[in-house]
Amino acid sequence: MRKLILLIFFCLPAIAAEHPGMDEFVARAYAEFGLPEEQVRTLLAGAEYKQSIVDAISRPAEGKPWHEYRKIFLTDRRVSQGIEFWRENRALIAGASEKFGVDEEVIVAIIGVETSYGRNTGGYRTIDALVTLGFYYPQNLSSDRSPFFSKELLQYMQLANEESLPADEITGSYAGAMGMGQFMPSSYREYAVDFDGDGSRDLWRSTPDVVGSVANYLNRHGWQKGQPVTRRARATQGAAFDKIKRDLRPSLTVAEWEELGFSSSSELSPELPAAVLKLVEKDRNSYWLTFKNFYVITRYNRSPRYAMAVYQLSQEIKEGMGES
Repeated sequence: MRKLILLIFFCLPAIAAEHPGMDEFVARAYAEFGLPEEQVRTLLAGAEYKQSIVDAISRPAEGKPWHEYRKIFLTDRRVSQGIEFWRENRALIAGASEKFGVDEEVIVAIIGVETSYGRNTGGYRTIDALVTLGFYYPQNLSSDRSPFFSKELLQYMQLANEESLPADEITGSYAGAMGMGQFMPSSYREYAVDFDGDGSRDLWRSTPDVVGSVANYLNRHGWQKGQPVTRRARATQGAAFDKIKRDLRPSLTVAEWEELGFSSSSELSPELPAAVLKLVEKDRNSYWLTFKNFYVITRYNRSPRYAMAVYQLSQEIKEGMGES
């Protein structure tokens, strides 16, 4: 395997560039993956710091209130694109749903929220994104995520080796996510699947690999096919708002939340585990009971607003398909 160490990956001009902490990173790359020092240095030397990436990570869309965030993803255009994508790939999506036990509309909606079905996969070189955020993460943010991006940079190097990717050319999001499903390198290595059987996992050009990989990701995180994702809740004036936590893992039952002042649809089992989510609307707050499947979507993207956008888009696309 080591003789395959990125012939394309490391065919880069030797640019004399140093990044802070580069020596430690090079040592770690060798210790964890056996990547030769000079080859890693050459790749890093060709990576560029991008201020636009720092600016983007400092103001993510996930920071917007729900009523503004929703408008980005819940559009007539994205719904129609989702219906078109589902119709064009109906057998494929049904097959992935069957194999991985994931509801079809959610697979479709995630690809829609992430990249508008491949129309916008990102224009940043992935190596620039990961080096910028791994070595130059902005200090003015509330938490230092540079270790995360440094780890993803290591994963990216190994991924490029395994999949014979040109590591200096691949493009994606400002955060280093790639392909139609916007997988981070570690997720690509762990959850991407060769669903078309051609011997490679291609999340840019192979729609079967994209659909299968999204479904596999949700499956591996515990998706429960046919089970609810979220339901609108009514909060009484004396509801126990202090019981709402940022952690959306279901901790109380529907019946217990009702005793605390949050009631929802009578179709729900009183024993169903749930959490409560508060979303900021334009003129008020809304409250939602969220279930295991909602939490699973937040494993794809930690933002509850992201998970709600996926859910609501999935329902609009499903209705447009006549599947409701």
